[in-house]
Amino acid sequence: MKKSKQFDPIKLVLIIAIIIAILVFVLEVVLVAKMDEIKQYIIDQNIIDFAYLIAMLIGVPIFLAILIIVVYKKVRKQSNLIYRYERRHGEIGVPQSTLNPKKITTDTRFSILKQIDKKKDTYSKEDYINNITLKMFCDDFRNYAANELGLFYREEDIRAFIAGLGVSHIMILQGMSGTGKTSLAYAFGRFVENPSTVIPIQPMWKERTDLIGYYNEFTKHFNETALLKKMYEANYSEDIYITVLDEMNIARVEYYFAEFLSLLELPRSDERFMEVVSDKWGTDPSNLKDGQIQLPTNMWFIGTANNDDSTFAISDKVYDRAMILNLDNKCEPFKGQNTQNIHLSAKDFDRLISNAQQENSLTERNKAKLKELDDYLTKHFQVTFGNRIMMQINKYVPIYIGCGGEELDALDDMLSKKILRKLEMKNPIYVKNGADGLVDKLNELFGDEAMPRCKQYIRNIVNNA
Repeated sequence: MKKSKQFDPIKLVLIIAIIIAILVFVLEVVLVAKMDEIKQYIIDQNIIDFAYLIAMLIGVPIFLAILIIVVYKKVRKQSNLIYRYERRHGEIGVPQSTLNPKKITTDTRFSILKQIDKKKDTYSKEDYINNITLKMFCDDFRNYAANELGLFYREEDIRAFIAGLGVSHIMILQGMSGTGKTSLAYAFGRFVENPSTVIPIQPMWKERTDLIGYYNEFTKHFNETALLKKMYEANYSEDIYITVLDEMNIARVEYYFAEFLSLLELPRSDERFMEVVSDKWGTDPSNLKDGQIQLPTNMWFIGTANNDDSTFAISDKVYDRAMILNLDNKCEPFKGQNTQNIHLSAKDFDRLISNAQQENSLTERNKAKLKELDDYLTKHFQVTFGNRIMMQINKYVPIYIGCGGEELDALDDMLSKKILRKLEMKNPIYVKNGADGLVDKLNELFGDEAMPRCKQYIRNIVNNA
């Protein structure tokens, strides 16, 4: 389809200015050519008529020139505003009615979302697979990533990834560049037959409109982003939706993602509504209730983070609410079994998670050990587990076991990422002096060969002190 050309008022102003300049030039030539006739005209007329003639000849061009300058400046100012919006938010969408006057109708301000409404029935699918276990799901995903995409991950990383999705709808993949953080989220979308949406975070982002878009008063149209489109589509589907916030900490996460964090904390999913616009139009999409969109229960947000001088530190508020996966080690290539995509619905995934939590609950023995470790950390480092982290541990461990892992490995993973990282905010000299005692406590509770991640984490803190 041929792209419509947008009307450019600046060009029109310049064309008018050129035409006036040409007319003034022609007028001067005519006056010079008929100088004798003008002199006779002046002799025949009185001084008042003569002054009126001169005022007309000089005043009209000056008035038109001033008018053109004023209009030009206003148009230029509006163009600069549009330019700044585009630099920050991307290209501004223009309604079709402004491009083609013959098609002026009662257009909606949400053209993309209205198109989704028209084909909503296509998002209802029936080819979901439900005869699979959580361990089979993890193994097949790992083999699929290796054989189909050439992406290799360790078994424990795949288990931690799937278990993390079972605990929270927010996950942070962090580690060295090149370890496959974005690729892991991309591969999972391919595996469940619903490609992930990758959103490159921009350094200047500060509010939720940077993610979901904004209403443009100049075009009278809402700038619909890829995330808003996927959120709206997900409410019509039962698929698993993955949104990747690529390089999420290149801007402050707690600024642009704040409302998402708050809504995902609400226990009831039917109360998670986000305001898109502050008013309601009769032509708005049907699933936009009073200008609000429901945060889909089948959408997960996966952020990738590089911890270097070019990025912001991720706050405790974000870390505490999200599940963390450290991808610090590359996996050696391997030849896995041939597997195909698994079209698993979000409801069936939740069912697998629920079954794992019922079958593999945390043992009372390890609950007692965690309580003793919590008391030790509180006394010596003023660090405590907290209700949210204990809730996450109680959910994570059974899922990790259901994925094929061991209980102590799951505890080691959670303690290193959720508890011991809080030691980095303490006085490094104080932590260094108490490090040996903490390692001895871990050995006393779990054994000398257990908790390798926690012990390595403590050593890293000591070495960097």
